[in-house]
Amino acid sequence: MTFRNGLDSLLRPEDSVLVLIDHQPYQLANLNSHDPHMVVNNSAGLAKAAKVFGVPTILTSVVADRGGHIFPQITQVFPDQEVIDRTFINTWEDPNVVDVVKATGRKQLIIAGLWTEVCVAMPAIQAAGEGWDVTVVTDASGAVSVEAHEIAIQRMIAAGVNMITWMALAAEWQRDWARAETAFALNDVVIQHGAGSGIAFLWEQQLLNTPLSRAAD
Repeated sequence: MTFRNGLDSLLRPEDSVLVLIDHQPYQLANLNSHDPHMVVNNSAGLAKAAKVFGVPTILTSVVADRGGHIFPQITQVFPDQEVIDRTFINTWEDPNVVDVVKATGRKQLIIAGLWTEVCVAMPAIQAAGEGWDVTVVTDASGAVSVEAHEIAIQRMIAAGVNMITWMALAAEWQRDWARAETAFALNDVVIQHGAGSGIAFLWEQQLLNTPLSRAAD
């Protein structure tokens, strides 16, 4: 097994493409690995972070006329973007999705979706086998049970897939707080979706009387 390490292994916004898979009501109704509120919040935070960094984001659903539309917390981030609806359970077998991903020219493929053990694991394992640098955002994904989520993660790691959480991914994309062109917008996302981290950041500004200056914009 080749270990993922070194500076080049970190995720970069200019090389990343994000695929959000099946964040739909049907899947959420039987989500038992995480608090459903958390998954909606985290997937929205992930989508907003991708937009901050200009990361191409593909939205895809499965049989939406029965499973429901993707959460509005995600689609509202990309109001003019068409959602690719599939019949394939495995997103990576649908050329309508794969061709769009390939057209971005990016090689760091980032995936989040419902459910982890099905609609995330299948494309992640296939794409990794085809040579893509695949990362799964675990806390913007979820499964029908804790066991299903954990086994899926183990299975994907064994296949060479990288794991990360949405805030860790955002920090990896940012890399340097001196990058003011994204730092302020990312702070806004963390305040909205980072729960305790966002509130602590606001509290710090209050206590120190150091509200963020946007003079560097």
